[in-house]
Amino acid sequence: QVQLVESGGGLVQPGGSLRLSCVASGFTFRWYVMSWYRQALGKERELVAHITSDASSTNYLDSVKDRFTISRDNAKNTVYLQMNSLKPEDTAVYYCNARRAVYGSEFWGQGTQVTVSL
Repeated sequence: QVQLVESGGGLVQPGGSLRLSCVASGFTFRWYVMSWYRQALGKERELVAHITSDASSTNYLDSVKDRFTISRDNAKNTVYLQMNSLKPEDTAVYYCNARRAVYGSEFWGQGTQVTVSL
């Protein structure tokens, strides 16, 4: 049974930090590109960051560059998103995604709420 379980969301003040975690099970984690997406209320889901299967390359949404860092630990089947200098516009549900495009295989987590507010 495939599972992606996110944690680490919550309420934080502007300028604060949070670290999201996503633990994977039920598939070979190290074969998959891992990504974090987010969806704010009334808006479309957007790609925040992704990391290649061997962690050799990362990519970020322009608005989070230099503030967010994606990383992974293939030994722990876990991907992280370190979020610093948070802004109210970062408020959204954050989703973990696993994708192996060549095989058309893709999985989603259930999401974790991040709220940035005074």
